[in-house]
Amino acid sequence: MAGRIEDYALIGDMQTAALVCRDGSVDWLCLPRFDSHAIFAGLLGTEEHGFWRVGPAVAEDAEAPPADRRRYKGDSLILESEWDTPRGTVRVTDFMPPRDGAPQLIRIVEGVSGRVAMRSALRMRFSYGRIVPWVHKVGERTVAVAGPDSVWLDADAETHGESLTTYSEFTVAPGDRITFTLSWQPSHKEPPALPDPEGSLEATADFWREWVDHCTYHGPYREAVVRSLITLKALTYAPTGGIVAAPTTSLPEEIGGVRNWDYRYTWLRDAAITLSSMLRTGYREEARAWRDWLLRAVAGDPENLQIMYGIAGERELGEAELDWLPGYENSGPVRVGNGAANQLQLDVYGEVTEALHLAHMTGLSRNDYASLLQIKLINYLEKHWDQPDEGIWEVRGPRRHFTHSKVMAWVAVDRTIKLIESGDADGPLERWRELRDEIHRDVCEKGYDKERNTFTQSYGSQELDASLLLIPQMGFLPPDDKRVIGTIEAIQRELSTEDGFVLRYPTAGEEAGVDGLEGDEGAFLACSFWLADDLAMIGRVDEARTLFEKLLALRNDLGLLAEEWDPRLQRQVGNFPQAFSHVPLIDTALRLTASGAYGG
Repeated sequence: MAGRIEDYALIGDMQTAALVCRDGSVDWLCLPRFDSHAIFAGLLGTEEHGFWRVGPAVAEDAEAPPADRRRYKGDSLILESEWDTPRGTVRVTDFMPPRDGAPQLIRIVEGVSGRVAMRSALRMRFSYGRIVPWVHKVGERTVAVAGPDSVWLDADAETHGESLTTYSEFTVAPGDRITFTLSWQPSHKEPPALPDPEGSLEATADFWREWVDHCTYHGPYREAVVRSLITLKALTYAPTGGIVAAPTTSLPEEIGGVRNWDYRYTWLRDAAITLSSMLRTGYREEARAWRDWLLRAVAGDPENLQIMYGIAGERELGEAELDWLPGYENSGPVRVGNGAANQLQLDVYGEVTEALHLAHMTGLSRNDYASLLQIKLINYLEKHWDQPDEGIWEVRGPRRHFTHSKVMAWVAVDRTIKLIESGDADGPLERWRELRDEIHRDVCEKGYDKERNTFTQSYGSQELDASLLLIPQMGFLPPDDKRVIGTIEAIQRELSTEDGFVLRYPTAGEEAGVDGLEGDEGAFLACSFWLADDLAMIGRVDEARTLFEKLLALRNDLGLLAEEWDPRLQRQVGNFPQAFSHVPLIDTALRLTASGAYGG
């Protein structure tokens, strides 16, 4: 049975990622890319759908014990888990070296004290748990083959097959180090090179040490910021610069519910805000790689901008359901692909333009096509900004005139005007200044409820929406504007949980609401960070700090956050780890540090 979402650790090689549970079980791994089929899909089903557990040996009918301690080795993605047993202590080190050849998952078992009996149980199931591969020996190596894929196991310990599972039993004493390496290779090619686990461990540690050294943030929340930056780096597909929203699919926003989506793609919105956070903390190379990815993905067709693409810029992301998987804690359906790729979300133009603007302002080397793309995007937006859309939350109900979408259209025009004013692009300056004013008037007249002194989710509606918290952060109105303060206070009253965390918008429970879906969801962590930001901006810095530190306390023991928090069950929900949670954590930490709003 899969663990709680917060029981998992992330390891990865910037091309794919694995989730390792507290009991030493790898329950999720897609090879060779984030969006490939999973060979371990136990996270969304049972052990029959694939897993790899390494831990102290227990009786056949006993439950595998969780590690007594676990941590990342310094500022890295190298996971160390330790078990204290009656006979001694053992450590398992899990990591995926940055790729130079075949993708590898390496597990090193080390005796710390006493003599500990250990067991490795490896059950590979290709195509998201559906296909049992042909497993056989090639010399001392074990290989599993199914169609175009092969996975090779190299182990220091003896292995044997039983019940369609590969087992290894061995004992470790102090100083013993037993290594296991799993490598993927196209099945028609020669076997992958023999691994060098110890050399790979050293190289992986060096990689992360050097990467973290580029971080320019040295404030009081450095531990949380650095862990979030490492997580964002891990979600970046190194060959192209594309950034996935999360490495998982279908982890539910409500346990037992149907709000289960595939997040293994590059949302322009999520990637743009990730770029902004990395630029603010010193990571210009990642920003440049993402900008290049954007230019390739959109090249030649900016009028048909999609809200998301595949990690190499693919446009076709057709959605399907995997009916053989019961889903995480029976939360079905399990989906792959994402039909929201074809939605109209006008706010994306604002997020992309804001990211390009920030790159320009922070001195990222000029790219003439990036400026040309920005102009083309505004040419499109000029003709379509007043249309209804599906909005930031990708509703599957009717299109509406979402207030946040209009605000971000204003942002797109405003930042492009600034680009032209700087002399780095040409465009109809006066006409777009008039357009900027027109959008501003439209939002203030149609998206604002004078009687309640708050902006609303969409034109003419009474509902609130946490995306309205971005109004002062985007510079649409100053923080001390009474309409901004009124909106912040209304969201606190109407969208906050008892713990002070923020819901995205009201859901309709059993009925299909504005988003066209049944059921509820947890508090949205990004929105809760946005509230902390806004509170700091309007001078309520103590309140902002208190909320921020409550949010930090929701992270699991390794500093990771999912998309949402279920206040009723007191647990993380949604895809994990989630870029859209870690980015605002960084931004809020930077704002609070700049304001001096921290304890100590």
